[in-house]
Amino acid sequence: MMIKPKIKIATTSLAGCFGCHMSFLDMDERLVSLLECVEFDRSPFTDIKHCGPCDIGLIEGGVCNAENVHVLREFRANCKTLVAVGACAINGGVPAMRNFFDLQDCLQEVYLTGTGVMNPQIPGDIELPLLLDKVYPISEVVRIDYFLPGCPPSADAFLQLLQPLLAGHKPVIAKSQLHYD
Repeated sequence: MMIKPKIKIATTSLAGCFGCHMSFLDMDERLVSLLECVEFDRSPFTDIKHCGPCDIGLIEGGVCNAENVHVLREFRANCKTLVAVGACAINGGVPAMRNFFDLQDCLQEVYLTGTGVMNPQIPGDIELPLLLDKVYPISEVVRIDYFLPGCPPSADAFLQLLQPLLAGHKPVIAKSQLHYD
């Protein structure tokens, strides 16, 4: 009997809230049947730090710093299919609200002059990733194959995306799943 190799999936969260990952976990017991045919590579579920060769990459969150760019490019280089998951990945979401303000003004308000600031100084540690001028949707940095909208997308929407991909088909998300609430 020939055992079919498992589909490798990698996930990450860039500038977002991890809500999409939490929604993914809302599959509850359906995760058990999913795990029969998939294995996770880099993911908060595995704590693997780098993306190896994968079939599917699921990215939540926008791009706000140099580390996000690096991770996103690593995913694009290693994933056959890349999916933008949720509003932040697709259009920047809530983190992109800072795009209406000058970055230096934001840093000054948060770290120097804002209410409750006790030790006013803008962090300059070399370990901190360099902030970008704005928060970008991931499709402005790399090519994306599919978009899964929602804030966050439901567990059912994840399944409607993944089941056809796992079978080697193009996914079609039901219109009933395409809403933001």
